[in-house]
Amino acid sequence: MTTGVALPPSATSTSTAPTTRQVWTRTRGIVLAVVLVLAGAVAIAVIRSDSRHGDLDPRSADPYGSRAVAELLADRGVDTRVVTTLAEARAAAGRDTTLLVAVPDLLTPHQQSQLQASTARSGGRTVLVAAGSSSVERLAPGVTADPATSIRSTLDPHCNLAAARRAGSADTGGIRYTTTHLDANTCYPSQRLATLLRIPAASGSGDTVVLGAPDILLNDRLDKQGNASLALQLLGSRPHLVWYLPSLSDATATGTGDQKSLFDLLPSGWLWGTLQLFIAAALAAFWRARRLGPLVPEKLPVAIRASETVEGRARLYRKANARDRAAAALRSTARTRLAPLVGVPVSQAHAPEALLPALSAHLHGDGQALHSLLFGPPPGDDAALIALTDQLDALEREVRRP
Repeated sequence: MTTGVALPPSATSTSTAPTTRQVWTRTRGIVLAVVLVLAGAVAIAVIRSDSRHGDLDPRSADPYGSRAVAELLADRGVDTRVVTTLAEARAAAGRDTTLLVAVPDLLTPHQQSQLQASTARSGGRTVLVAAGSSSVERLAPGVTADPATSIRSTLDPHCNLAAARRAGSADTGGIRYTTTHLDANTCYPSQRLATLLRIPAASGSGDTVVLGAPDILLNDRLDKQGNASLALQLLGSRPHLVWYLPSLSDATATGTGDQKSLFDLLPSGWLWGTLQLFIAAALAAFWRARRLGPLVPEKLPVAIRASETVEGRARLYRKANARDRAAAALRSTARTRLAPLVGVPVSQAHAPEALLPALSAHLHGDGQALHSLLFGPPPGDDAALIALTDQLDALEREVRRP
C-alpha cells in the first residue's frame, strides 16, 4: 500500500534561518538612521561647544559669564553671593545690600510681586537686568518696556546720574523704557527712550536700577567702552552684592497655585514652528493617502517569468510570517491540480467529501492522512511549511504515476 504523503528526508535538513546578507539587508536602513542621528548629535555638540554656558553667572569665566566683574568688586571690598531661590533673594534684601536679578522674566507674576514688596522697603538697591514688559511693570511700578529695542548697542549717557557721567559711553543698548517717575534718572537714550533708569525709593535711601541689556556685566564685554566703570558703580554702592539667578524649579513653583507650565517657558517661535510642522505633516499624510477612485489595472510593460513571481510572493509571505496564507495557497493549488487526475470536477476540488474518497480509491491510502494534508490546520513554523510543500509535491507525483 502506498500513500505518497511521507515526509521526505530532505525537508528536515532545509535551513530557514536568515543569512548574514539577509539580516544586513533588512536592518541597514535602521542602522543608517541611527548613525545619522548620532552624527547629527555629535555635530551639534561640537558646534555648540562654545555656546553660552552660565549666562550672567558671577562664578562663570565663559564669555557670557560675569566672573570678571565679581572679582573686580571683590578687590574693592564688595562680597558677592549667588542665590537661586526667591526665598533667599527676599531674605537677602537689606539696606547695605545690592540685589541683582539676572533674568526677571523667568519669575511668575506672583513671584515678581513678592520680590517687589520685599525690595521696596529694604532701603537697598535693586538692579533689574533686561527686564521685559512681563516683569518690569511689577518689579518697578511706573516703568514700561517699549516693544522696539535699541538699534545701537553703544550709547552715550546724556543724563545727570554721576555713575553714568563718569563711565561715559557704554553698551547699554537693548530694551528701552519709559517711566512716570518725575525724579527718575533716564540715561543712555535711544531715540529718546532710556536704556538705563534709576528710580529712587518713595522713602529712605533705596533705589531701583533698570538696565536694558546685560552687556556691561559680561566677561567678553567688560573691557569695552565704559562698561567696567558703569558696572562697578552700579553694583558696588553697597558692601554686599546678592546675585539672584532664578532656577528652573524656582521659576515653575510659587506655592500659591500660580505656576508656569513648560509651554510658558518655551519661546513663542518654537510653538509656532511646531504647529507648522504638524500642519505640514497632516497635509503630507492627506496627500499620500488620498484615493480619488478605484484602482485601475495596467498591463506590465515587460513580461515577468512565473518563477520570479512565485519567488517574489514567497518572500512577501516570509517577511509577513504569513504561513497560514502560504499553506492555504499551496493546498488550494494542489487540490485544483489533483481533482481532474482522479475524476473529480474542478468545481468540487475543494470539497473534502468529493475529493478525498476519489484520492483514497486511486492511491489505496489512508483518507485521514490525506484530509490532514489537504485540509489540515496551518503549519506552526517555517520547517513545517517546507515539509507540507514537499508532501504535497510527493502526493501529486504519486497520483500522476502510471
